[in-house]
Amino acid sequence: MKFSWKQFGIALCLFLAGYFSFNGKLFAQTPEKTKVAIAVGGKNLFYYLPLTIAEQLGYFKDEGLDVTISDFAGGAKALQALVGGSADVVSGAFEHTISMQAKNQHIVAFVLQGRAPQIVMGVSNKTMPNYKSIADLKGKKIGVTAPGSSTSMMSNFVLAKGGLKPTDVSYIGVGASAGALSALRSGSIDVIANLDPLITMMQQNNEIRIIADTRTLKDTNAVFGGPMPAATLYASADFIKKYPNTTQALTNAMVRALKWLQKAGPSDIVKTVPESYQLGDRALYIEAFTKVREAISPDGTIPEAGPQVALRTLQAFDPDLAGKNIDLSQTYTNEFVKKANAKYK
Repeated sequence: MKFSWKQFGIALCLFLAGYFSFNGKLFAQTPEKTKVAIAVGGKNLFYYLPLTIAEQLGYFKDEGLDVTISDFAGGAKALQALVGGSADVVSGAFEHTISMQAKNQHIVAFVLQGRAPQIVMGVSNKTMPNYKSIADLKGKKIGVTAPGSSTSMMSNFVLAKGGLKPTDVSYIGVGASAGALSALRSGSIDVIANLDPLITMMQQNNEIRIIADTRTLKDTNAVFGGPMPAATLYASADFIKKYPNTTQALTNAMVRALKWLQKAGPSDIVKTVPESYQLGDRALYIEAFTKVREAISPDGTIPEAGPQVALRTLQAFDPDLAGKNIDLSQTYTNEFVKKANAKYK
């Protein structure tokens, strides 16, 4: 069978078209920005465990990223790093996307780490042994990771449900590790709003009485009246628009970490996280993990009803949101998560 030059030319054109189309897709997946700075407030907490897993297991590197993670005392400080330009992305609470839109700063959450906040409020058995109701908190000192962080936001909401305003108490930033323990034990604070593994340690030592708990889906619904999205990765809308492949790579790594966590046992966790996270007590760390396990998102998807619950929560106590038209569709996207789940089934 003879093969004409015309037929050869057509075949060559088809081959080259396919070749460049295929390689164009490969090229399109290359991160535009390979060095990424992530800010987080309280990296040792289970709230941010997926971030630690993605880092420790090399998932960011597998996606072609060189990630640097800076740890701050609380989520509000991590947000400040983003606004100030020292961080590209924040591993932080979803509600910051709403509060920042109210200030005309557009940030977008693109992958969910937690489907329950995991935040616990407890009164000190040392300074408030006769606690009876939220009204008893008036004039008291509440220790939060950092003022303006998700721990203070939840505290404000719990106070509002009990008829108190944020100005009825004093908030003190105590961080998410040794400083928080010291503040409670010294009597510098009367109430603590913090997360595991710290809370479980305080419970075991009978140092606190829990008055609000969001470590399980059931308890979260009881407190907030619906699904409350917790930790996310979020960035400015401009960053996501300018670096979509980088954003996708970050999402891929996080979704892969979430799926690893769905199958991992407690012993796998303690082998993977830094030893310092375990507060010198591996058994306690494992116990704390079992309490928050269901709070971890299985696939990174932000639930449709979640943003509305978060907005309603903030509106209960935040005067800055009064009369503001918040477009919740601009606070998050699940587009990157869909692609990541297709890649890591």
